This record gives sequence, structure tokens and C-alpha cells, in this order.
Amino acid sequence: MAAGIIVSKTLAAATVVMTLSAVGGIISMAIVYQMAIDHNPPTRPPVTTTPEPIPTGPPPNLRLPRNVVPEKYTIILRPHLYTTVTNMTNQTFLFSGNSTVIFRCLNKTKSIFLHSKTELNVRDPVLTRLDKEESLKVKLKVNDSTVSETDFLEVQLTDEDAAFEPNGTYSLFTNFSGELLNDLAGFYSSAYELKETSEERYLAASQMQATDARKVFPCFDEPDMKAVFQLTILHRHGTKALSNWPKEDSTGDTVEIDGEKWIYTAFKPTDKMSTYLVAFAVSEFDKKSSPTHDRDITVWARPEAISAGHADYAANITPAILDFYQNEFNLRYPVSKLDQIALPDLAPTAMENWGLITYRESSLLYVQGVSSTFNLYDITIVIAHELAHQWFGNLVTMTWWNELWLNEGFATFMSYQGMKHAQPKWASEDLFVINEVQNAFQVDALASSHPLSSSEDEVQTVDQINELFDSVTYSKGAAVLRMLSYRVGEAKFKTGIRTYLKALQYGNADQSDLWTHMQQAYDEKGDEIKAFMSTWTNQAGFPVVTVDTNTGHIRQQKFLLNPLTNQSDPDHVWHVPMNARSSDDQHLLEKHWFTQKGPVERSELKSDKWVLVNLNCVGYYRVNYNLENWERLITQLQTDHQAIPAINRGQLIDDAFNLARAGYLDVALALNTTQYLVNETQYIPWQSALNNLNFFLLMFDRSEVYGPMQAYLRRQIIPLYEYFSNDTNNGEVPGTPTEQYAQLEAISMACRLGYKDCIEMAQDMFTQWTTNGTIHPNLQSNIYCHAIAAGGEEEWEFVWKAYLSSTIATERDKLRYGLSCTKHIWLLNRYLQYTLDATKIRKMDVVSTISSIAGNVAGQALAWDFIRAHWKHFSNEFGEEIGFLGHLIYWVTERFSTEYELQQLKQFQSDHTEESLGSASRAVEQAIERTQANILWVRENKDMVLDWFQSALETST
Repeated sequence: MAAGIIVSKTLAAATVVMTLSAVGGIISMAIVYQMAIDHNPPTRPPVTTTPEPIPTGPPPNLRLPRNVVPEKYTIILRPHLYTTVTNMTNQTFLFSGNSTVIFRCLNKTKSIFLHSKTELNVRDPVLTRLDKEESLKVKLKVNDSTVSETDFLEVQLTDEDAAFEPNGTYSLFTNFSGELLNDLAGFYSSAYELKETSEERYLAASQMQATDARKVFPCFDEPDMKAVFQLTILHRHGTKALSNWPKEDSTGDTVEIDGEKWIYTAFKPTDKMSTYLVAFAVSEFDKKSSPTHDRDITVWARPEAISAGHADYAANITPAILDFYQNEFNLRYPVSKLDQIALPDLAPTAMENWGLITYRESSLLYVQGVSSTFNLYDITIVIAHELAHQWFGNLVTMTWWNELWLNEGFATFMSYQGMKHAQPKWASEDLFVINEVQNAFQVDALASSHPLSSSEDEVQTVDQINELFDSVTYSKGAAVLRMLSYRVGEAKFKTGIRTYLKALQYGNADQSDLWTHMQQAYDEKGDEIKAFMSTWTNQAGFPVVTVDTNTGHIRQQKFLLNPLTNQSDPDHVWHVPMNARSSDDQHLLEKHWFTQKGPVERSELKSDKWVLVNLNCVGYYRVNYNLENWERLITQLQTDHQAIPAINRGQLIDDAFNLARAGYLDVALALNTTQYLVNETQYIPWQSALNNLNFFLLMFDRSEVYGPMQAYLRRQIIPLYEYFSNDTNNGEVPGTPTEQYAQLEAISMACRLGYKDCIEMAQDMFTQWTTNGTIHPNLQSNIYCHAIAAGGEEEWEFVWKAYLSSTIATERDKLRYGLSCTKHIWLLNRYLQYTLDATKIRKMDVVSTISSIAGNVAGQALAWDFIRAHWKHFSNEFGEEIGFLGHLIYWVTERFSTEYELQQLKQFQSDHTEESLGSASRAVEQAIERTQANILWVRENKDMVLDWFQSALETST
């Protein structure tokens, strides 16, 4: 509390200083802008109709009125913090600056509205009508009753006869100041420790998405109100400043302000872009430049990380992916430089700011001997995702957040294309199905899911915006784009996205723009694309297509994990792309469009052989069959599983288990799909199986079912574990990435299920490591986890000390996960308490730490009690950060399956207002729905599941 009071007093002092210097600043800014206007006079807009009467008061909804349009911001920022604190300096977590925004008036009005957070101190407004060289008196007004919801700052003309006139061009100058908090939002502070000296260093960085530009400077903070941004940063000697666009040639001069010398770094004007993409950072970081490229591509990180080569992989891979996108889109990356910076603290995994992409260290820096193959995969896919955003999101931006999927779905879809180009050995198509399609199904099968494209009226508040950053937007968005590519063909899909990007560059788009360009690429005269895609984007959920091979009939209905959930529209119909093969015909059905509810007959599907629908999982739907066809498919898996492609083996398992959870299939049939796994060595089928069997473990690891279930699953996993045992026991890994994934899944599950050889192997490797041995990076997470699970306080403390001493993010992540695996309640409680202390667990790591503890059967109840007891803290700390609270609720309640837990959830919901739940409101609704479905499923299937596992064990003996 004391620190906050001190900061506030310092902020007040800075406010006085800035006010005294404002007059000089205004004069300087006026000269600069007159020169700019003489050089590039504004073009006059078309004459508009003046509405009568002149509007007054706040807008009727939470959106800014469209009576003015911003053209350019000129912003001067001065972060006051010291990156290095000595005995001669007092740290100051403040920033100050001024902004001049030039805007055009479209409709006559007495006042205009911008966004500004209440914690930003905005003052000294100066309004000038530029086209008449006329100064106008204004005052700033905040409506206390609505500001917490709207963040509106009203600029009112004080002369009763004055008005903002249509076609007039104005400039608004303001001074502002604020605090550089460590809240990971807006302009924030971060700290890291030098490994050699243990000295602390500070930096300042920005994170504006979705609505935090208004925390830094007053602005029109909506994605379609694009403008040019020209930034200047005043920063302390010994530091470097970065922003979106390259630096001006005059950069690097020293200026004196209030007796202190500052470096003056000016940046060139950006192209038109949205406020949420504005970015800057001030640090002592060093850089690693990419090999020769026509763009200046640079990776920035802590000096010791650069000198150790941790940025080399990113610097080498980025040009290849960027060039691939330039060729794929037939449109050059428009900025002459690309900076990528690895930050010690960042709320999202990465952020696509135009020209200055920010990353968590673990998502950009690859450390030889520490980072695993999976870290390498994550770095590659994240870089590919953020680079794709330079076109999808930055160059062409969704008009409003209700169609965020146009940004995130495209970036996710294209990231697999970029990764495939950069790392062709990775099975990107197969990994897409596991990581995106099956991932999206889990949330989209709930009645509380949401459409990809909602109406603008449904997405108004900050919380409603932040809730959209979920797997539906990212993964389903990518899945339906993949389906669209299949629908029109890859060549025409590429043509469509090229014309879409070219026609709408530097502007905004909604989904109808995409349909128009895809239609033109496919067939200019039709409207099939809109009709096809609207069924996937305008309604929540997805269908299950039921195929009866006895009759050839097919029908579709909405798939719901809990079929008893009330639905406002039970007659959902999708345009479903269908293909199929049989045991004796690989081309049984090709590109059939199923657009009716059914049943309708397709004679090709009538067969006494097994039939497999949705080859390569190109369609975003589940498939159910008549019992006879299911039995034929399962028989094929048991006799020669390779007759069915690996991606479809995974699909069969995933569909069967989820159909059984929803009541479409008998649970025994789903479990029968796992019997062949003793002969399976491929990653994709095993990952599908383990994802679904994990649900059984979550539901039954506290009941009498667990014993026989554990014994059966252990029996199934041992052959896979032994398949890789030579590599594992020698501390090595197999050749291909997917084989390495399979090896890790085998170790993880075998140890979790109590396989003695696995646990002893983990303990032996851990012991060797504690005596200066090494563990292969791929194996580290599993070894730490299972050695700690089998050990006690000594093992836990050793890993905790290793965590505290490490400065490598990927290493810290593995150690942090391992600590969550202990079975000792008091250690888990201690670990939970550490998440309240940012010196122990970084703020960005809090959610993943608590989620890992909740994933431990010994820690789930502890984690749930902990977040309820500290919800006010979490709401205050993470309430406006994208995804944090929602993910926390999701993972902590994943195991819920009893009436008692359901009542606790409902009580938690009723105890908190929508404001205190914030962006977790939808997650709580989904948790309640999922718990209800789990309760029903366990009640109906527990006895059957117990009998099946017991019978399976008896049969094998």
C-alpha cells in the first residue's frame, strides 16, 4: 500500500512539471504541425449533410460516435524510469507526454468523444481549427456515471455559439501522465535479473490489445478508426527505444529537460493503422540481425541472451517465413524494418504490433541444450502466427471486435502454412487437426459457445471483447478457413485472399468482404460462398453427421456435449462438405455438399464394407455411424490399423469418445476403439486417445473405477513406452518430431499410471541431474514432474532453488511445471501462496501455475478453494487482461463432476457481480454447463465403465 501512495505523490509532482512546460510544448507543436500541413495539406472530404439539432451529451451506446475521423497522431512519450538503479538514483515508475491528434469533422456537433482511462491524467487541451487557423476554447469532461464502462473523454466547446463544423480539420493537443505499473497492460514496467551479478534491470514496454491504448494517450480506440502515428520517445542515456516504424535520421540527439539529459528518438510516420497496434519499448537490450534481407529484420533480447546465441534461431527462421508470406499473398510486407523483442513479462504469448512484434521469452528464444523440440515447434508456430498478422489484422483489420476471427482465424490457419515452409519435417496437417480442430470442438460443443461472427451490438464492453479471445475464435476460425480452402480449391483460395488483401489494404473488413472476394475467385456469378460459410460463422456450434451404411441415409443435427441443454433454435443446418472411402474404394464419395437436415439418401454410402467419412478431417464436424459400420471400423483397426490413415484413426477415436459423452453412442463402443492401441506407435492416434482418456481419469480418479482403469491403461501404454525405451533409457530421442511427441506421451502416461520402470527411470535421471548430470531437453518436464511426484520435500526444494536461479524462460517453465506434481498437500499450498508474490512467480505465469496444480488430483480442491478465497485479488490484477481469468476458471474446474462441486460453482457465480467476474463470466457459464454434463454422464455410465475395464482385464488374462 505504501508504495502505491509514494508513486501517486511522485505522479502529482510530474504533473506539475508537465503543466509548467506545456506552453513551450504547444508553441513547438504548432510550428511542427504548420510545417507538416504546408508540406502535405489535408484533402477536403465530400460535403456531408448537417444533422439538426446538433447532438449533445454522451453517445447512446458504448461505441464512439462517427462524427469525426482521426487522421494523424503526433505523440511524445517520456518514460521516467531508470533501467539501472544505483545508490544515486531513485526509481520512478512514471511516464508523461503529449499528443496532438488531427481529425476531420463529418457532422456538426458541440462536443467530441475520445477514449481515456481514468488513471491517465489528461490536461491542458488546446483545440485548433487548422483549415481556418482558428483557436477554440474547450474543456475536458468525464461522465462519472458511465466512464467505468465507456472510458469516454468528452471535449466540449465552451463558447455557446461554437460548434465542430462539417468538413473542418482540427487538431487537439493534450498533455498526459500516468504510472508505469507492472500490470502488463498499456505502457508498463518489467524487470529481470542479470545472471552474473544478480543485479536487477528495468524496462518499459507496451501491450495495447484490445483496449489499452487509452491507458497511454487519449485516442479514438476502436479498430476501424485508423490513423497515422508519429512517435517520439525521450529516454534515459544508456537505453534504446523501439517503435513500430523505423527511426528518423535525426534520432539520437540529446535534449535537456528540467536539468536532466535525455536521448531524443523520433520515428517515421506509420502507415494507417489501428490504435491497438501502436507499440514501443525502452530497454538496455541488445540485438541479433537476420541474414541479408531487403528488410531490416532484428531480434532484441537481454544482452546475455543475445551473446549466448538464444536469438539465432528466430533471426534465421523469420526471413524465410516472411518471404513465404510475401509470395503467398503477392503483397510485400509494407514496413522497411521488422523488430521482434523478447520481453521478460508479457500478458499474451506474443503480440503482432506492426513492425515491432513482442513475445514472451519462451516464445522467441531457443536455447541449445535447454529448449526442447516442442519449444522449437512453439517458437516456429508463434513467429509464423505473428508474421501472418502483418497482413491479416494489421494491413486489413476487422471492422469491429465481433469479427475478431478474421484476424485470429487467418493468422492461426496461415501459421501452419508458414511452419510447413520453414520446417517441412513437421507433420503440420496432422498437428493442425489435433491442435486446432479437436481443440475447438471441446468449447464449441457447449450451448454457451458463441458464433464466430456475432452482431456488433452483442460485443460492446471490454469484458465482452476480451471473452472473444478463445479457442472458438482462433481454432474454429482456422478450421473453417481450412474447410473453405477445400471447398473452393487451394489455387482459388489463394487468389481470393490475395484480392481481399489488395483491395482492402490499410482499411477494415467484415466477413462479407471475404465472401465477395472468394466468390469472385471461385465463380463471379454465384453466391455459393456466402451461403456455405454463413452457416459456419453466423451460428454457434457444429453438426454431427450420422451415416447409416445399411440404407445410405445421412442426416445432421447440432452436436451438444449435454444434449439436454435448451437451444433457442433446434433446427440448425450447416452446409457440410462430405467425402468418403470404403475398404475397397478409396474414392467412394468426393466433394458432396450436404445442405439439408435429412435424412436423405446417398446410394454410394450404402455398403456392407466399412465406410469412412470426412477424410483428412477437412470438414469441421463429427461423424456417427450405424453400429455395424462402427464394428467394421474397429475390427479393421484391430486387424490392420494402417489401412486407415493415421489422421483418421485419431478422428475415429475422438469422434467415438465424444459421441459417447453426448449420449449418441454406447461408452463401451468408444472404449473398444482403444484396444488396438497396443499395436499403435503413431503420435496422432495416441494423442487423440490420451486426450479423451484423460477425461475418464478426471472423472474417475477419485472413485473405485480408478483401479481397474489404471491397470488397463497401463497395459495399453507399456508397449509404446517400451517401443521408445532404448532411446529413453539412454537419455536420447527418436528422429522425427512426431516420434518425439509420441515418446513423451508414452513417458508421461506410463509414469502417471504407476509403471514401475518409468518411475525408476525418472528418479534415476533426476538423481543424476542433481549431481551435475544432464537431462535431454525433451525429457526434462517429465523427469522433473514424476521424480517430484514420487519424492518428497528434498526433491521439491532442489527444483524450487533451480527455478529461482534460472534466467532462461523455457527452463523456468519446465521447472515450474514440475513443482506442481508433488503429492504433498502442504507443498502445494505453499506453491499456491507463491503465486500471490510476483518476486516468486511472474504475473504472466500465475494462471498456468495454478492450472498445473489443479491438474494434479492432490491439488485440484486446493486450487479451487484458493482462487475463491483470492478472487478479488485475481479480478483486480487480471480483470482486463485477455484470457487470464477465463483460462483460470476453465482449468481449475475441469475435474468437476459432482453435485457438490456444481453447487459450489453456482454459489461462486451468485456471490460475484458480472463486473467482478469480468472476462471470466462466459467461462463460469461454460464451467457450469460442462459440470452438469459431467454429472449426468458419470451417473449414467459409471457402472458400465467399471464393468468394461474389469472385463477387459479379465479377457487379457
